[in-house]
Order: sequence, then C-alpha cells, then structure tokens
Amino acid sequence: MTSGTRRYDATTEPEDFEERNAGVPEGWRVELIDGETHVSPPPDGCHGETVAEVARGITLGAVDTRLRVYTGVGLRIPGRGRPDRFIPDVVVAPKGSFATSAEYHAPDAVVLVGEVTSSSTADRDRGPKRRGYARAGTPAYLLVDLTTAETILLSEPVGDEYRTHRRVPLAASLRLPPPLDFTLDTADF
Repeated sequence: MTSGTRRYDATTEPEDFEERNAGVPEGWRVELIDGETHVSPPPDGCHGETVAEVARGITLGAVDTRLRVYTGVGLRIPGRGRPDRFIPDVVVAPKGSFATSAEYHAPDAVVLVGEVTSSSTADRDRGPKRRGYARAGTPAYLLVDLTTAETILLSEPVGDEYRTHRRVPLAASLRLPPPLDFTLDTADF
C-alpha cells in the first residue's frame, strides 16, 4: 500500500471512504480532510517518540484528574458538506469521552488536540486540519512542527480560525490554557 490522496464528491464519500478505510493495513491512517481521503503509513520512530513525549508532558502536567490523553482516536469534524474524519496524534478529553465502538467520535468533549508534523502531513496539519479543529470549536490546538523546530499553540476558535497564536522554539516552555492550565516543557520534544 502506498500513501496517497483521493478526492470524493458528496455522492460517493461515505461508502467509498468506508471501503477504502476497511482495506487499509493495520497501523495506517485514513482521514477525510476537506473532501479528500488521505492514507498515511505508520509514523516513523522520531514522530512516535515526539507524540509519546507530548502525551507524557500533558499527562504529568494536567491538574484536572478527570482528563485523559488519547492517541489514535478518530474525530468527526464539521466539514463544508459532510463531516471530515481526522485522526489527531493527541487528544485530551475527560475520561470516558470515547467509550463507544465508534471509529470516529464527536469532538464535543475535546479540550485540546495535538499534531506532530511529518514530511507527509505538515501542510495538512498547518492548514486544513487547523481550520477543521477551529470549525469544530476545539478550544486548543497544539502543533509541534518538527520542520520549523517550534511548538505552536492556537486557542480561542472563531469560525475556521483561532484568535490566539503562541509560538515558542522547541525546548522552550508553553503555558496551556484552562482546563489544562499548566506550563508544558517542550525540551523533550
């Protein structure tokens, strides 16, 4: 299987997306982003290590003991027509928010999503996924951009954008908004 993109129209999207998703080898990700299906191979070790460190940092720093850090959770994001389907690298939500057999969940309970860029996903993470998370009303979007060696925190979603943008170089600290409300050290990213 090779990674790739396929555009779907409103008449074929659900069935074709489900067929494509069902035929993908375990570990590969299938996302529907702005009407295009993106199939990505399993992440490389560097990406996986960074995701693990982001998850660990949030887990250790979170004061609210009801919050959990999830990886590999699919989210149904409001799209321009039918819902998009994203699989963020990190999702922070209260315990039990995804306790169903659904493959893609409503993002209502999510307090933060995180993406770690890779060469194949950087443009999507910076553009259409950022706009999708804002459109879904996700309070905070944490983007660890390995290409530019910085961590970006976007918060206060309005429409398709975030009002507040904070950038720090990797290895700097970054204050996360409530309900997380702690300073995340990015030194291990």
